[in-house]
Amino acid sequence: MTQPGGAPSGAGSTTEARFFTSESVSMGHPDKVADQISDAILDAMLEQDPLSRVACETMVSTGMAIVAGEVTTKAYIEIPEVVRKTIERIGYTEPSLAFDHQSCSVLVSIKQQSPDIAMGVNADGAGDQGMMFGYACRETDALDPNALMPLPIYLSHRLVEKHAKVREANKDIVGLRPDAKSQVTLRYENGKPVAVDTIVLSTQHSPDWTPKQGEMKEAVIEHILKPVIGDAWWNDDITIHVNPTGNFEIGGPHGDVGLTGRKIIVDTYGGVGRHGGGAFSGKDPTKVDRSAAYMARYIAKNVVAAGLADKCEVQLSYAIGVAEPTSVHVDCFGTNTVDESKIDAAIRKNFSLNPKGIIESLGLRKPIYTPTATHGHFGRVPENGLFNWEKTDKADALKRDAG
Repeated sequence: MTQPGGAPSGAGSTTEARFFTSESVSMGHPDKVADQISDAILDAMLEQDPLSRVACETMVSTGMAIVAGEVTTKAYIEIPEVVRKTIERIGYTEPSLAFDHQSCSVLVSIKQQSPDIAMGVNADGAGDQGMMFGYACRETDALDPNALMPLPIYLSHRLVEKHAKVREANKDIVGLRPDAKSQVTLRYENGKPVAVDTIVLSTQHSPDWTPKQGEMKEAVIEHILKPVIGDAWWNDDITIHVNPTGNFEIGGPHGDVGLTGRKIIVDTYGGVGRHGGGAFSGKDPTKVDRSAAYMARYIAKNVVAAGLADKCEVQLSYAIGVAEPTSVHVDCFGTNTVDESKIDAAIRKNFSLNPKGIIESLGLRKPIYTPTATHGHFGRVPENGLFNWEKTDKADALKRDAG
């Protein structure tokens, strides 16, 4: 049994082991290729016109990328050029992969945003209805005390991040290709992670590796898995699967169609906590699917950083065209050190929760979104205007007002 806002419970019971798994995908995974293209187009428009309204969807498949959506902007963007540069940056540069930046066709179908939607947004209302969740916890304290993330998704992200660095260096493991997936299973006792149980890493590779999967596994363990898991969590009893099907030559958009917004659990908390269902990439900050999810994370992280709880989940909900949220809900799963009503009051005092306030307080009108489209939107280092929702600058005020 799993708590809605946390990894498998067990607090107050025996030390029976429970297991929880999260996955991540690399920048070359077809769905992430689509996400990065959508966010690159969004950033290009915001760079010229910070008030751009963008809802950009991408589909990638063998030899092609299709971009569609609704846009209102003063910017002029050569969308095919943005698409090709993004594909090149990801690493799809070889024609033999059946999807590369030079030869793939780019089809564009962009129209203006619906005036019915624009009417509500023009009045500083939310761009849509819906509910958004943010979450934070202390599971990553030993590895990264600033992350405040569930450990399974944090480790899964770091594995594909390390995969990208090893692939791009093309030195320690020669012939890795962009598509990859990771998965980490943690063992929990009394609701807390105690050991890494299983790791899965599947990586696309050149044909040279097909008859040498044993050597591939050894190289991946040495240069990717061990450096990421670290001495604190590595143990000789971990079950490891590297390319468990036997080989992985055909990958990327040639191996599977990719779509924007199809990795919403990878993008958030790896299945820990709830999810409102809305995707992020390709959406400007008037879309509360994105901006309010960032604000909910910002709030939850500051609650935990303030020492008010070890776990915190925040739900915000909105109605299209209405500025203020229709509800604010805080759940600390019994880990709070003060009454949740005091935490709720402190949140309302210290955070602006209407779309305009969210955009201004988090600096969301800037071209900051392409980096979010790989390796998770949360648990990152805030710097140079990027990942502002990861700051803990409200922790002292929350502690003061909720105390």
